[in-house]
Amino acid sequence: MNVNIGDDIPEWDMPSVRRERMRTMAAILRDPNPVHWDDTSTGRYGFEGKTINQGPLGLSYMVNMLHDWAGTTSIRRFIMTFPQAVLSEDHVIARGKVTGLRDEEDGTIAECDIWLHNDERGTLLKGSAEVLLPG
Repeated sequence: MNVNIGDDIPEWDMPSVRRERMRTMAAILRDPNPVHWDDTSTGRYGFEGKTINQGPLGLSYMVNMLHDWAGTTSIRRFIMTFPQAVLSEDHVIARGKVTGLRDEEDGTIAECDIWLHNDERGTLLKGSAEVLLPG
């Protein structure tokens, strides 16, 4: 894989964040917070009629992007912040850019800025990752 500093990571697109998945994840995580499954509980946060995606689901979009790009065993380090909530029915796109490259014993590590974008509200999640490049 030929990678250079400044390269964009291929985007990973989620056309619509589905509230059914949030309900399922709330059950799996045993998360009693109603903001993940009851769209009447989010009005006090300004999100009436929407549910709020769990953090692990938002992270998974970023992980999917990195796995599609460099393989399922590629992630060496992953740091995320959550500046905005990901909401039901949001169209989100995981994006990234290579900011550095370094050689290590097991191969080349790409240092990357990564973020989750929504056309209406901008950056929802942002962070960094270190990814072992294939080959």
